[in-house]
Amino acid sequence: MELSPITQAFVLHFGEMGSRWGINRTVGQICALLFLSGRPLPADEIAEQLGFSRSNVSMGLKELQSWRLVRLQHLTGDRREHFSVPEDVWQIVRTLAEERRRRELDPTLSVLRDLLLDKVTSEGDRHAHGRIREMHDLIELIKTWSEDVQKLETDQLVELLKLGGRVVRLLELKNRLPVIGRGRREIPIDNPPLDEEFAS
Repeated sequence: MELSPITQAFVLHFGEMGSRWGINRTVGQICALLFLSGRPLPADEIAEQLGFSRSNVSMGLKELQSWRLVRLQHLTGDRREHFSVPEDVWQIVRTLAEERRRRELDPTLSVLRDLLLDKVTSEGDRHAHGRIREMHDLIELIKTWSEDVQKLETDQLVELLKLGGRVVRLLELKNRLPVIGRGRREIPIDNPPLDEEFAS
């Protein structure tokens, strides 16, 4: 079965992008084909549509299973194994974010924590220790933020993403507010109220 031009363009693009996301071209194309498919596909059909060998498809499917991006299914009347990806695109994004955090951030944080436990024996070590601490704190902050976002319901996550530049304007406004008394802030007369600026 020949792919339609739209499907082919999508599949080829995701194959190219795969190497930039930590997966190879074959895996990216298999995932893209399953994403667009209206039904679960068996390995032999995936191989036929993409022009890959069965062994390449099998390895690609195993890789996608390790990323928790494909699901194995058995259909009535068909002895072959069929594969599909989640219908919910947000679930796919969440899974990718969680797996990348587990594969990339967690090992790096582990190494940085071990290095910070090492004894400082020279001025050069002291400088390196400080830089490693900065890197550790940044990655720890990113990981914590990622975990907090992961806990949001999809509708809350959509609202967060839609805030966009309004968050930047809110932070800029906060920095312009003068400090009065014990850390209280008041809105300067020349600044509009929050509800007017952020109503749109």
